[in-house]
Amino acid sequence: MLKKTLSLIITFDATAQAMAAEKLLLARGLPGRLIPVPREITAGCGLAWKAPPEARAELEQALDNGGVIRGDSHILEV
Repeated sequence: MLKKTLSLIITFDATAQAMAAEKLLLARGLPGRLIPVPREITAGCGLAWKAPPEARAELEQALDNGGVIRGDSHILEV
């Protein structure tokens, strides 16, 4: 069983936004990966970006500067 750790979860309202985020963030070499939205929260498309909490500001800034519309950001133990 995987050990749960604190993670940043960024949600998206549409699958297209999640896919655009993945493309942008991976191209910039930023940490994280797409995951199914954890049960503790809800999001429109069911996909979220999981990354270390300390990367929050950098990831949110990259998404905003790249024109990717994001939903909420959460810090969860997943």
